[in-house]
Amino acid sequence: MPTAIPCLLMRGGTSKGAFFNAVHLPQDVATRDRVLLAAMGSPDRRQIDGIGGGHPLTSKIGIVSKSAQAGVHLEFLFAQVQPDRDTVDTRPNCGNMLAAAVPFALATGMLQAQGHTATFRVLARNTGMLADITLPLSAGQLIDGGDACIDGVPGTAAAIEICFLETAGSVCKRLLPTGNSRERINVTGEGFEPFSLEVTCIDNGMPLVIFKAADLGASGYESVAELDANTELRRRVEALRLQAAQVMGLGNVSAKNYPKMTMVAAPRQGGAICTRSFIPHVCHESIGVLAAVTVGTAIHLPGSICEGIAQRQAGAAVETIAIEHPSGLMSVTLSRSASQPDEPPQVALLRTARVLMRGEVMVPSAVWEGAA
Repeated sequence: MPTAIPCLLMRGGTSKGAFFNAVHLPQDVATRDRVLLAAMGSPDRRQIDGIGGGHPLTSKIGIVSKSAQAGVHLEFLFAQVQPDRDTVDTRPNCGNMLAAAVPFALATGMLQAQGHTATFRVLARNTGMLADITLPLSAGQLIDGGDACIDGVPGTAAAIEICFLETAGSVCKRLLPTGNSRERINVTGEGFEPFSLEVTCIDNGMPLVIFKAADLGASGYESVAELDANTELRRRVEALRLQAAQVMGLGNVSAKNYPKMTMVAAPRQGGAICTRSFIPHVCHESIGVLAAVTVGTAIHLPGSICEGIAQRQAGAAVETIAIEHPSGLMSVTLSRSASQPDEPPQVALLRTARVLMRGEVMVPSAVWEGAA
């Protein structure tokens, strides 16, 4: 008989994936990863033998546990599974899936809440980042419905506010891994002429390499399909990613999902800047939450690639920045401390989430026979 594991299929922001209570999974990491791959149906580009959606944005996993740390309610471990690979990556964060962590805990009884709203502190175990998550309630659960709309998701839902408390240097250990707001990278590789361009290497929740679209012969306004079909451009972006990772101190990232790559152009939809993000081998349908946070932070940095392109309110203590992406806009609110003006701004944003299905995912017993 296959092994049945309790599971909720959830949408978090513009991502979707399977959510598990950590106690229902193997404690041994290697066995756990085999179980997660089997549950999602990887490696197979269609994930036909699992519940994965056949795309990186719908092949994500959230593992939630109650925290023993004082002042922390939940611990959230994000896992990225690629449809066509046999790897489980738990090193980067995912702000979209983070939005579903508290609703999952309420829906499964891990947390209890009263009143019309509640705030819970969540530790993202991937990088040690803390976030305060506030959500509206009805009978102790995330309310059904609401008027919050996020681009990239049809309809409206209840607004979930995420306030990120510790984001700078999530993986690279400091906001500017190279110590500079702008670096020139020389890139060589097969299938294209060597090239050199300026980038901003930054990590405020997500290691990111930001570059001007025009520097790689793009406009920055292409559709996702156009960029995914542009094999030459994607080859150059990947070569740039591999080289930039070296100067960021990340080593060989050929098998890793970070740093993410974001090309920028002047805004044309009323936002602060226009983006196209690679995650890292295909173009994102919108932009990741923490990538948006990091781009917003780069806009604040003197000398960054965003300087001269972005449109913003210079000097504002609290500023809402709208990041343009292929599906619309994502707004992030940045608050700068008057007493510590050189510190990275605190960032908050709104997401939505929803339970799509609850039940058990069936994993072959040859992969795992379940807890003894």
